Amino acid sequence: MGPHSDLFDELRVVMADGELDLTTAPAFARDLVDARHGSGRLLLIVDLRGVTFMDGSVLDPLCAAWKECCERLGWLRVVHDRPGASLVFRAAGLQDRFPRYASTQDAWQDIPADRATADRAP
Repeated sequence: MGPHSDLFDELRVVMADGELDLTTAPAFARDLVDARHGSGRLLLIVDLRGVTFMDGSVLDPLCAAWKECCERLGWLRVVHDRPGASLVFRAAGLQDRFPRYASTQDAWQDIPADRATADRAP
């Protein structure tokens, strides 16, 4: 796993790759905490496209980050393209809180993957 953080004005992007499980979740959680430094409005995109496996151990840190973003009048959006992440969110009943975005650009513009696909259909 190799999470990375970038900062662009109010927008912060946390990228993860490899496996997100019980052994790697603490590092992922630290990256999410680091991305939330400072004060003021917080917009956070979590890019999981490089994640090859994900289990429920990432849900607590994601929910904590989501809560703080909302408290700071912002949002958290998750980018992913593998069925495993969707399955984890669905099993936890969090697919409405964390809808799938196909790219960081779509997340920034708030175009969920299902809406983007419907808009592109003939």
